[in-house]
Amino acid sequence: MQTLTFQFPAAGPGRGRTLVGCVSSGDLEVLIEPGTAGRLDIQVVTSVDGSDARWTQLFQRLFEGRTLPAVKIDIHDFGATPGVVRLRLEQGFEEIAHD
Repeated sequence: MQTLTFQFPAAGPGRGRTLVGCVSSGDLEVLIEPGTAGRLDIQVVTSVDGSDARWTQLFQRLFEGRTLPAVKIDIHDFGATPGVVRLRLEQGFEEIAHD
């Protein structure tokens, strides 16, 4: 198991909390909750050691050119593909946008 942390610029604090996905299914789960203004903080706990570069590239592509709310994201990964990660993050952002 490996724990990775990332930080990106963000707008004002996000509203609401959400949990999407389910790690016990061999997938991943994403918990999103309000964070510190100006920062998007991410913690990834993954079963795939040495995947730092893959996560960095995935987040950079996903967040590039977007203004996101300041949230704290906890990801528990069990080897999900980048497409599944993106889907779960998009689902989470959609959920908090409607709170």
